[in-house]
Amino acid sequence: MTTTAARSSRFEALGAYLPPTVLPTPDLVAQVTAVPELDLQRITGVTERRVYDPRPEAGEDSYGLAVRAALDCLSNSRYGAAELDVVISASITRFKDGGRFYFEPSFATMLAAELGARSAITFDVSNACAGMMTGVYLLDRMIRAGVVRNGLVVSGEQATKVAETAAAEIADTYDPQFASLSVGDSAVAVLLDESVDETDRIHYVELMTCSEYSHLCLGMPSDRTEGIALYTDNKQMHKEDRLRLWPGFHGDLLAKYGRTFADENFDYIVQHQVGTRFIEFVNRTGEAEFKTPMPESLAVVEEFGNTATTSHFLALSRHLKAGTARRGAKFLLVPAASGVVAGALSATISTMGV
Repeated sequence: MTTTAARSSRFEALGAYLPPTVLPTPDLVAQVTAVPELDLQRITGVTERRVYDPRPEAGEDSYGLAVRAALDCLSNSRYGAAELDVVISASITRFKDGGRFYFEPSFATMLAAELGARSAITFDVSNACAGMMTGVYLLDRMIRAGVVRNGLVVSGEQATKVAETAAAEIADTYDPQFASLSVGDSAVAVLLDESVDETDRIHYVELMTCSEYSHLCLGMPSDRTEGIALYTDNKQMHKEDRLRLWPGFHGDLLAKYGRTFADENFDYIVQHQVGTRFIEFVNRTGEAEFKTPMPESLAVVEEFGNTATTSHFLALSRHLKAGTARRGAKFLLVPAASGVVAGALSATISTMGV
């Protein structure tokens, strides 16, 4: 299935940044004094994650991480910052200047100024872990409409702040902050421009929000300390009806064009990197609903944990660089986010700089 619009977009370049500090799961578990025999690695599949350096001079807050990913992306692109028409920031965590949480000025405006994208339109999007996908969705539509020629979508996530709060506060594995122990810090940036070749194109990107589930995962100031916390109802989030949202939505989308999932001939699938069990459950649900085997699943959650908005593009970056995903292949990116957001992004990636 391809868009019927005169224009299409493509992924032109991808950048990523990971803090160098590694926190193995046993070291994190040691901080959870209220649950001394917690087998976090078995439950989540996460063996380690990257964590930010708390020193201000390290520049590894949300903003600093985003700057590094954007610079990496531009180094892989044929465009310079001054040529960008749009800069979109998609961070959930918006920490800058010693832990201050920013709403205004927007991260996108500050990033564009620092990068030198002086003529770019700038705005932030806020859509939980689907933030990067939402930014790509909007930029894709802007390019297809002929409003802009190109643009950058970027996110820096200082997510382990919620892990710090969880480690200090949780009392058992049923605590609503338990999922916070699976997160990791990272940043990604992706540059889109117009596609002139079907072998290098975003074929479609569509999203759906199911507000019925919006209460199942909420980020906010802790109700016990001065920390920032994430409260998740894991049991409800992973119920079968919740996991069927993606295949139901995607199947209906394809049916409008008289196609099936098998007709799409995807080479790879990238699920949101919540945990190894989650990825397995969603892929099995998709296989049962579509009645066809899933494509090869790409994951990085074991090494980096759940990196929130950045997870899909971090997985793409790592696998394309390692050669464990081939160029010219067809990729399916499946978002899963609080809200609850489901959807699908289909793209053939051939020349993207990484």
